[in-house]
Amino acid sequence: MLVHIVDDNDTNLMLFEQLALRTGPDVRVVTYADPVAAYEACRRDVPDMIVVDYMMPVMDGHQYVEAVRKLPGLRDVPIVMVTAAAERSVRQKALELGVTDFLAKPVDPAEARLRFSNLLALRRGHLQLRDRNRWLADEVRKATITVVQREQELILRLSKAAEFRDPETGAHIVRMARYSELIARRLGQDEEYCALILKAAPMHDLGKLGIPDGILLKPGKLTDEEFLVMTRHPEIGHEILRGSESHLIQFGAEIALTHHEKWDGSGYPNRLRGEDIPLSGRIVAVADVFDALTSERPYKAAWPLEKARKLLEDGAGSHFDPACVAAFLVEWDAVMKIREEVADEAVVIY
Repeated sequence: MLVHIVDDNDTNLMLFEQLALRTGPDVRVVTYADPVAAYEACRRDVPDMIVVDYMMPVMDGHQYVEAVRKLPGLRDVPIVMVTAAAERSVRQKALELGVTDFLAKPVDPAEARLRFSNLLALRRGHLQLRDRNRWLADEVRKATITVVQREQELILRLSKAAEFRDPETGAHIVRMARYSELIARRLGQDEEYCALILKAAPMHDLGKLGIPDGILLKPGKLTDEEFLVMTRHPEIGHEILRGSESHLIQFGAEIALTHHEKWDGSGYPNRLRGEDIPLSGRIVAVADVFDALTSERPYKAAWPLEKARKLLEDGAGSHFDPACVAAFLVEWDAVMKIREEVADEAVVIY
Protein backbone atom coordinates (compact mmCIF):
# COMPACT_ATOMS: atom_id res chain seq x y z
CA MET A 1 0.00 0.00 0.00
CA LEU A 2 1.44 3.37 -1.05
CA VAL A 3 0.90 6.35 1.28
CA HIS A 4 1.70 9.96 0.41
CA ILE A 5 2.40 12.41 3.23
CA VAL A 6 2.21 16.06 2.11
CA ASP A 7 3.30 18.71 4.64
CA ASP A 8 5.78 21.59 4.56
CA ASN A 9 6.84 20.80 8.14
CA ASP A 10 9.65 18.22 8.40
CA THR A 11 8.68 17.18 11.94
CA ASN A 12 5.12 16.41 10.84
CA LEU A 13 6.42 14.48 7.84
CA MET A 14 8.53 12.23 10.04
CA LEU A 15 5.73 11.73 12.59
CA PHE A 16 3.06 10.79 10.04
CA GLU A 17 5.50 8.57 8.15
CA GLN A 18 6.25 6.52 11.27
CA LEU A 19 2.57 6.27 12.21
CA ALA A 20 1.63 5.10 8.70
CA LEU A 21 4.43 2.52 8.60
CA ARG A 22 3.12 1.00 11.84
CA THR A 23 -0.25 0.17 10.21
CA GLY A 24 1.04 -2.86 8.33
CA PRO A 25 4.06 -4.57 6.78
CA ASP A 26 2.80 -3.91 3.24
CA VAL A 27 2.77 -0.12 3.69
CA ARG A 28 5.23 2.06 1.79
CA VAL A 29 5.41 5.80 2.56
CA VAL A 30 6.67 8.67 0.42
CA THR A 31 6.86 12.16 1.95
CA TYR A 32 6.59 15.49 0.13
CA ALA A 33 7.35 18.94 1.51
CA ASP A 34 6.19 20.47 -1.79
CA PRO A 35 2.49 19.90 -2.69
CA VAL A 36 3.19 20.53 -6.38
CA ALA A 37 5.74 17.71 -6.39
CA ALA A 38 3.24 15.50 -4.55
CA TYR A 39 0.59 16.27 -7.19
CA GLU A 40 2.98 15.35 -10.00
CA ALA A 41 3.77 12.08 -8.18
CA CYS A 42 0.03 11.26 -8.08
CA ARG A 43 -0.10 11.64 -11.85
CA ARG A 44 2.60 8.99 -12.21
CA ASP A 45 1.53 6.50 -9.54
CA VAL A 46 -1.82 6.35 -7.72
CA PRO A 47 -1.35 6.21 -3.92
CA ASP A 48 -3.65 4.23 -1.64
CA MET A 49 -3.93 7.00 0.96
CA ILE A 50 -2.95 10.66 1.16
CA VAL A 51 -2.31 12.67 4.32
CA VAL A 52 -2.17 16.40 3.60
CA ASP A 53 -1.81 19.50 5.75
CA TYR A 54 -4.20 22.39 5.11
CA MET A 55 -1.74 25.25 5.67
CA MET A 56 0.94 25.03 2.97
CA PRO A 57 2.61 27.60 0.70
CA VAL A 58 2.05 27.76 -3.09
CA MET A 59 -0.85 25.29 -2.94
CA ASP A 60 -2.97 24.93 0.22
CA GLY A 61 -4.75 21.74 1.21
CA HIS A 62 -8.00 22.69 -0.53
CA GLN A 63 -6.27 23.41 -3.82
CA TYR A 64 -4.27 20.22 -3.57
CA VAL A 65 -7.31 18.02 -2.88
CA GLU A 66 -9.31 19.67 -5.66
CA ALA A 67 -6.51 19.06 -8.16
CA VAL A 68 -5.85 15.47 -7.05
CA ARG A 69 -9.51 14.42 -7.20
CA LYS A 70 -9.57 15.30 -10.91
CA LEU A 71 -6.78 12.84 -11.72
CA PRO A 72 -7.60 9.38 -13.16
CA GLY A 73 -7.84 6.74 -10.43
CA LEU A 74 -7.80 9.27 -7.56
CA ARG A 75 -11.55 9.62 -7.13
CA ASP A 76 -11.87 6.96 -4.41
CA VAL A 77 -8.47 7.20 -2.71
CA PRO A 78 -8.88 8.13 1.00
CA ILE A 79 -7.53 11.59 1.86
CA VAL A 80 -6.87 12.73 5.43
CA MET A 81 -6.53 16.48 5.99
CA VAL A 82 -4.68 17.90 9.00
CA THR A 83 -6.31 21.10 10.30
CA ALA A 84 -6.57 23.21 13.42
CA ALA A 85 -9.41 22.14 15.71
CA ALA A 86 -11.26 25.45 15.35
CA GLU A 87 -11.21 25.60 11.53
CA ARG A 88 -14.81 24.49 10.99
CA SER A 89 -15.28 26.33 7.68
CA VAL A 90 -12.04 24.81 6.39
CA ARG A 91 -13.31 21.33 7.19
CA GLN A 92 -16.67 21.94 5.52
CA LYS A 93 -14.97 23.14 2.34
CA ALA A 94 -12.62 20.15 2.48
CA LEU A 95 -15.55 17.75 2.69
CA GLU A 96 -17.10 19.38 -0.36
CA LEU A 97 -13.84 18.84 -2.25
CA GLY A 98 -13.67 15.15 -1.35
CA VAL A 99 -11.65 14.81 1.88
CA THR A 100 -12.37 11.50 3.62
CA ASP A 101 -11.28 12.19 7.20
CA PHE A 102 -9.55 14.80 9.42
CA LEU A 103 -6.85 15.01 12.04
CA ALA A 104 -7.04 17.96 14.42
CA LYS A 105 -3.91 19.74 15.66
CA PRO A 106 -2.31 19.00 18.02
CA VAL A 107 -2.37 15.47 16.59
CA ASP A 108 -2.90 12.51 18.92
CA PRO A 109 -0.48 9.83 17.58
CA ALA A 110 -2.60 6.89 18.75
CA GLU A 111 -5.71 8.32 17.13
CA ALA A 112 -3.83 9.11 13.90
CA ARG A 113 -2.44 5.58 13.65
CA LEU A 114 -5.91 4.07 14.13
CA ARG A 115 -7.45 6.37 11.51
CA PHE A 116 -4.68 5.51 9.05
CA SER A 117 -5.12 1.79 9.77
CA ASN A 118 -8.90 1.89 9.27
CA LEU A 119 -8.69 3.85 6.02
CA LEU A 120 -6.03 1.55 4.59
CA ALA A 121 -8.14 -1.49 5.55
CA LEU A 122 -11.07 0.03 3.66
CA ARG A 123 -8.79 0.70 0.71
CA ARG A 124 -7.61 -2.92 0.68
CA GLY A 125 -11.22 -4.09 0.69
CA HIS A 126 -12.08 -1.72 -2.15
CA LEU A 127 -9.18 -2.95 -4.25
CA GLN A 128 -10.04 -6.60 -3.59
CA LEU A 129 -13.65 -5.98 -4.58
CA ARG A 130 -12.56 -4.16 -7.74
CA ASP A 131 -10.22 -7.00 -8.67
CA ARG A 132 -12.94 -9.58 -8.02
CA ASN A 133 -15.40 -7.63 -10.16
CA ARG A 134 -12.84 -7.53 -12.95
CA TRP A 135 -12.27 -11.27 -12.59
CA LEU A 136 -16.02 -11.93 -12.68
CA ALA A 137 -16.42 -9.69 -15.73
CA ASP A 138 -13.61 -11.56 -17.45
CA GLU A 139 -15.17 -14.93 -16.59
CA VAL A 140 -18.54 -13.75 -17.95
CA ARG A 141 -16.81 -12.52 -21.11
CA LYS A 142 -15.06 -15.87 -21.61
CA ALA A 143 -18.27 -17.80 -20.95
CA THR A 144 -20.15 -15.59 -23.41
CA ILE A 145 -17.50 -16.18 -26.07
CA THR A 146 -17.83 -19.95 -25.53
CA VAL A 147 -21.62 -19.80 -25.87
CA VAL A 148 -21.39 -17.68 -29.03
CA GLN A 149 -18.80 -20.02 -30.55
CA ARG A 150 -21.00 -23.04 -29.86
CA GLU A 151 -24.00 -21.23 -31.30
CA GLN A 152 -22.04 -20.37 -34.44
CA GLU A 153 -20.77 -23.93 -34.79
CA LEU A 154 -24.30 -25.31 -34.48
CA ILE A 155 -25.57 -22.83 -37.06
CA LEU A 156 -22.81 -23.78 -39.49
CA ARG A 157 -23.42 -27.50 -39.09
CA LEU A 158 -27.16 -27.03 -39.52
CA SER A 159 -26.52 -24.91 -42.61
CA LYS A 160 -24.23 -27.58 -44.02
CA ALA A 161 -26.95 -30.16 -43.42
CA ALA A 162 -29.25 -28.14 -45.67
CA GLU A 163 -26.54 -27.83 -48.31
CA PHE A 164 -25.85 -31.59 -48.27
CA ARG A 165 -29.50 -32.26 -49.11
CA ASP A 166 -29.04 -29.93 -52.08
CA PRO A 167 -26.30 -30.67 -54.63
CA GLU A 168 -24.18 -27.87 -53.15
CA THR A 169 -20.99 -28.02 -51.08
CA GLY A 170 -19.93 -26.76 -47.67
CA ALA A 171 -17.51 -24.47 -49.49
CA HIS A 172 -20.46 -22.73 -51.16
CA ILE A 173 -21.87 -21.45 -47.88
CA VAL A 174 -18.44 -20.24 -46.79
CA ARG A 175 -17.79 -18.39 -50.05
CA MET A 176 -21.19 -16.74 -50.26
CA ALA A 177 -20.94 -15.69 -46.60
CA ARG A 178 -17.56 -14.06 -47.26
CA TYR A 179 -18.92 -12.38 -50.39
CA SER A 180 -21.80 -11.06 -48.29
CA GLU A 181 -19.38 -9.62 -45.73
CA LEU A 182 -17.38 -8.05 -48.57
CA ILE A 183 -20.46 -6.32 -49.98
CA ALA A 184 -21.62 -5.11 -46.56
CA ARG A 185 -18.21 -3.64 -45.80
CA ARG A 186 -18.03 -1.86 -49.18
CA LEU A 187 -21.52 -0.42 -48.53
CA GLY A 188 -20.17 1.19 -45.35
CA GLN A 189 -21.82 -1.03 -42.77
CA ASP A 190 -20.16 -1.11 -39.36
CA GLU A 191 -18.02 -3.94 -38.01
CA GLU A 192 -20.87 -5.45 -36.00
CA TYR A 193 -23.10 -5.70 -39.08
CA CYS A 194 -20.31 -7.15 -41.23
CA ALA A 195 -19.48 -9.79 -38.63
CA LEU A 196 -23.16 -10.61 -38.22
CA ILE A 197 -23.85 -11.14 -41.92
CA LEU A 198 -20.73 -13.31 -42.22
CA LYS A 199 -22.11 -15.62 -39.53
CA ALA A 200 -25.78 -15.49 -40.55
CA ALA A 201 -25.55 -15.77 -44.35
CA PRO A 202 -24.95 -19.57 -44.26
CA MET A 203 -28.50 -19.96 -42.91
CA HIS A 204 -30.04 -18.60 -46.13
CA ASP A 205 -31.15 -21.98 -47.54
CA LEU A 206 -31.98 -23.74 -44.29
CA GLY A 207 -35.56 -24.10 -45.50
CA LYS A 208 -34.43 -26.66 -48.10
CA LEU A 209 -34.57 -29.17 -45.26
CA GLY A 210 -38.34 -29.06 -45.75
CA ILE A 211 -38.36 -29.59 -49.53
CA PRO A 212 -39.01 -33.17 -50.80
CA ASP A 213 -36.01 -34.92 -52.36
CA GLY A 214 -37.88 -35.52 -55.58
CA ILE A 215 -38.03 -31.79 -56.16
CA LEU A 216 -34.81 -30.68 -54.46
CA LEU A 217 -32.64 -33.25 -56.26
CA LYS A 218 -34.44 -33.30 -59.62
CA PRO A 219 -31.78 -32.98 -62.37
CA GLY A 220 -34.08 -31.43 -64.97
CA LYS A 221 -36.29 -28.38 -65.06
CA LEU A 222 -38.99 -28.17 -62.41
CA THR A 223 -42.64 -28.14 -63.39
CA ASP A 224 -44.72 -25.14 -62.36
CA GLU A 225 -46.15 -27.12 -59.45
CA GLU A 226 -42.71 -28.28 -58.36
CA PHE A 227 -41.29 -24.77 -58.60
CA LEU A 228 -44.16 -23.53 -56.43
CA VAL A 229 -43.14 -26.05 -53.76
CA MET A 230 -39.50 -24.97 -54.09
CA THR A 231 -40.45 -21.34 -53.53
CA ARG A 232 -41.64 -22.29 -50.05
CA HIS A 233 -38.10 -22.86 -48.77
CA PRO A 234 -37.57 -19.21 -47.68
CA GLU A 235 -40.69 -19.39 -45.51
CA ILE A 236 -39.69 -22.80 -44.14
CA GLY A 237 -36.25 -21.45 -43.21
CA HIS A 238 -37.83 -18.43 -41.59
CA GLU A 239 -40.22 -20.65 -39.65
CA ILE A 240 -37.32 -22.77 -38.35
CA LEU A 241 -35.32 -19.74 -37.21
CA ARG A 242 -37.90 -17.16 -36.15
CA GLY A 243 -38.67 -16.40 -32.52
CA SER A 244 -35.15 -17.01 -31.25
CA GLU A 245 -33.74 -14.76 -28.54
CA SER A 246 -30.40 -14.85 -30.37
CA HIS A 247 -29.78 -11.73 -32.46
CA LEU A 248 -27.69 -13.84 -34.83
CA ILE A 249 -30.48 -16.34 -35.45
CA GLN A 250 -33.02 -13.53 -35.84
CA PHE A 251 -30.75 -12.08 -38.52
CA GLY A 252 -30.51 -15.50 -40.15
CA ALA A 253 -34.32 -15.73 -40.20
CA GLU A 254 -34.48 -12.39 -42.01
CA ILE A 255 -31.96 -13.56 -44.62
CA ALA A 256 -33.70 -16.91 -45.11
CA LEU A 257 -37.00 -15.19 -45.79
CA THR A 258 -35.80 -12.42 -48.11
CA HIS A 259 -32.82 -13.61 -50.15
CA HIS A 260 -35.05 -14.60 -53.12
CA GLU A 261 -36.87 -11.27 -53.26
CA LYS A 262 -36.02 -9.12 -56.30
CA TRP A 263 -35.39 -5.41 -56.59
CA ASP A 264 -38.27 -5.00 -59.08
CA GLY A 265 -40.79 -6.85 -56.91
CA SER A 266 -40.92 -10.05 -58.99
CA GLY A 267 -39.24 -12.28 -56.41
CA TYR A 268 -40.69 -14.56 -53.74
CA PRO A 269 -42.20 -15.28 -51.29
CA ASN A 270 -43.66 -11.81 -50.60
CA ARG A 271 -42.86 -9.89 -53.79
CA LEU A 272 -41.08 -7.16 -51.87
CA ARG A 273 -39.67 -4.31 -53.92
CA GLY A 274 -36.56 -2.10 -53.67
CA GLU A 275 -35.60 -0.98 -50.19
CA ASP A 276 -38.61 -2.75 -48.71
CA ILE A 277 -36.34 -5.79 -48.97
CA PRO A 278 -34.03 -5.84 -45.93
CA LEU A 279 -30.44 -4.98 -46.81
CA SER A 280 -29.29 -8.40 -45.63
CA GLY A 281 -31.53 -10.13 -48.17
CA ARG A 282 -30.36 -7.83 -50.98
CA ILE A 283 -26.72 -8.49 -50.16
CA VAL A 284 -27.08 -12.26 -49.89
CA ALA A 285 -29.04 -12.39 -53.16
CA VAL A 286 -25.98 -11.12 -55.06
CA ALA A 287 -23.50 -13.30 -53.19
CA ASP A 288 -25.58 -16.48 -53.45
CA VAL A 289 -26.47 -16.17 -57.16
CA PHE A 290 -22.90 -15.42 -58.17
CA ASP A 291 -21.45 -18.37 -56.31
CA ALA A 292 -24.19 -20.76 -57.48
CA LEU A 293 -23.61 -19.78 -61.11
CA THR A 294 -19.84 -20.09 -60.97
CA SER A 295 -19.80 -23.43 -59.14
CA GLU A 296 -19.84 -26.81 -60.84
CA ARG A 297 -22.64 -29.17 -59.87
CA PRO A 298 -23.61 -32.70 -60.96
CA TYR A 299 -26.41 -31.27 -63.11
CA LYS A 300 -24.53 -28.28 -64.60
CA ALA A 301 -21.16 -26.87 -65.51
CA ALA A 302 -19.79 -23.78 -63.82
CA TRP A 303 -20.43 -20.55 -65.67
CA PRO A 304 -17.41 -18.58 -66.84
CA LEU A 305 -16.69 -15.74 -64.44
CA GLU A 306 -17.29 -13.02 -67.01
CA LYS A 307 -20.66 -14.51 -67.94
CA ALA A 308 -21.74 -14.52 -64.30
CA ARG A 309 -20.44 -10.98 -63.88
CA LYS A 310 -22.46 -9.91 -66.91
CA LEU A 311 -25.61 -11.44 -65.43
CA LEU A 312 -25.13 -9.39 -62.27
CA GLU A 313 -24.58 -6.22 -64.27
CA ASP A 314 -27.65 -6.88 -66.43
CA GLY A 315 -29.75 -7.76 -63.39
CA ALA A 316 -28.84 -4.63 -61.42
CA GLY A 317 -32.05 -2.65 -61.01
CA SER A 318 -34.32 -5.60 -61.80
CA HIS A 319 -33.22 -8.72 -59.95
CA PHE A 320 -30.57 -7.12 -57.76
CA ASP A 321 -30.05 -3.96 -55.75
CA PRO A 322 -27.75 -1.88 -58.01
CA ALA A 323 -25.73 -0.69 -55.01
CA CYS A 324 -25.04 -4.26 -53.90
CA VAL A 325 -23.96 -5.28 -57.40
CA ALA A 326 -21.66 -2.26 -57.66
CA ALA A 327 -20.16 -3.00 -54.23
CA PHE A 328 -19.52 -6.60 -55.24
CA LEU A 329 -17.93 -5.78 -58.59
CA VAL A 330 -15.65 -3.06 -57.24
CA GLU A 331 -14.21 -5.74 -54.93
CA TRP A 332 -13.56 -8.10 -57.84
CA ASP A 333 -9.94 -8.81 -56.84
CA ALA A 334 -11.07 -9.76 -53.34
CA VAL A 335 -13.81 -11.97 -54.82
CA MET A 336 -11.21 -13.83 -56.88
CA LYS A 337 -9.04 -14.27 -53.80
CA ILE A 338 -11.94 -15.81 -51.87
CA ARG A 339 -12.62 -18.21 -54.76
CA GLU A 340 -8.99 -19.25 -54.68
CA GLU A 341 -8.89 -19.70 -50.89
CA VAL A 342 -12.20 -21.58 -50.59
CA ALA A 343 -12.30 -24.17 -53.34
CA ASP A 344 -15.04 -26.84 -53.45
CA GLU A 345 -12.55 -29.60 -52.75
CA ALA A 346 -10.84 -27.70 -49.91
CA VAL A 347 -11.31 -28.66 -46.31
CA VAL A 348 -12.83 -25.54 -44.74
CA ILE A 349 -12.97 -24.65 -41.07
CA TYR A 350 -15.42 -21.79 -40.69
